[in-house]
Amino acid sequence: MKNTAISFARAGLRSARALGVAALALGLHAALAQHAGHGAPAQAAAPKPTKERAPRPQLGTGAAFAPDGSLWMAALDDQGRLFVQTAHAQDKGWQWGAPRTLDTGTDRISADGENRPKLLFGPKGLVLVSYTQVLDKPFTGFIRMLRSTDGGKTFGPPATVHADRQIITHRFESIAFDAQGALHTVWIDKRDLETAPRVGSKSTYRGAAIYRNVSLDGGVTFGPDIKVADHSCECCRIALAQGPDGRVRALWRHVFEPNVRDHALAVLDVQGQSADIVRATEDGWRIDGCPHHGPALVAAQEGFHAVWFGIRQEGDATVAGVRYARLATDGRPEPGSVQRIPDARAEHADLQAQGAKVAVVWRSTDGATSTLKAWTSTDAGKTFRAQVLGQAEGDNDFPRLVRHGERMVVVWRNSKEVKIHDIGF
Repeated sequence: MKNTAISFARAGLRSARALGVAALALGLHAALAQHAGHGAPAQAAAPKPTKERAPRPQLGTGAAFAPDGSLWMAALDDQGRLFVQTAHAQDKGWQWGAPRTLDTGTDRISADGENRPKLLFGPKGLVLVSYTQVLDKPFTGFIRMLRSTDGGKTFGPPATVHADRQIITHRFESIAFDAQGALHTVWIDKRDLETAPRVGSKSTYRGAAIYRNVSLDGGVTFGPDIKVADHSCECCRIALAQGPDGRVRALWRHVFEPNVRDHALAVLDVQGQSADIVRATEDGWRIDGCPHHGPALVAAQEGFHAVWFGIRQEGDATVAGVRYARLATDGRPEPGSVQRIPDARAEHADLQAQGAKVAVVWRSTDGATSTLKAWTSTDAGKTFRAQVLGQAEGDNDFPRLVRHGERMVVVWRNSKEVKIHDIGF
């Protein structure tokens, strides 16, 4: 199993010590209370003067294979500038080219945790880079996109993809093409929360909403903003995957009544029709707060493979953990397929599949050291074999698992380097 590393100056993501999932396993209510509704923190005694903390580095990284098999990443440098970089497989591992800074004007860009730049390759040399532009009001943003029509040699200026321009939450975007070449952009949106009735200081609206639009010309123009569903979790990434029928599915953490934060799946119709949502997980997450921990989804030979973080009752115990399951074509979990990853510290898993081969990767942290682990299957997810791929100290991103043909690699960035690990079956 090979790995290649490229050095970076100071850049990064939240340290393992600050990550919510490890805290969830130790004290769920305490860890989530600060995120519930993203309101102002409770009043407390004034802290003693301390040294000013350095800004938390942003290491959130997008990764994708280009059609020619080169591996691309999109991320921020230590000055907050968006760049892309390309690696090619060599006999002794992967060799990176020089990073290329992209012109994003005066945009401040989010690359923190689940909200990171995205890369997407289309037909005829089309390359798209999307990101969330950070606005002045807390937890607000615009979804922006850069386009290249010459294979990534040059990019045009960024454009906002949604019609709504209120200074509210438009964040955590995901982008994907369907089999017909339509571009789907999906994001978390709070316009309905802003207009919902209130009781005292609290809104009657649960969470946020999932919105989307469609572009039929590769991101030159976009259709109207379309609501997929009310009441989503506020800060979990949205997973998109093209199904065996060529249509794109979205999987997200939904707030089912009365306040159960399991996952929902919907088919994204190219005509923009409202989608019927299907409950895809049955954990029974009943904590009034967002875990900042979204799912991953890929097509299976029939249906889908999915991984997610949740809490469910297992016998007499309530167990938090990352779980894997096979979903039917309609998005419902296949009976008997749900398995909990055998690592109590597992967090922010990703997955890929090719034929009967399935790989799941995740980060496991003890508060100081993060370990990159993998679970591989050659029988379509019935059984798995565990592997340890690497370790990192301090700040590091969540692992990104990408595929080109039969090759699967993990891109894992920390404050000093980016490592590429080939997955072996």
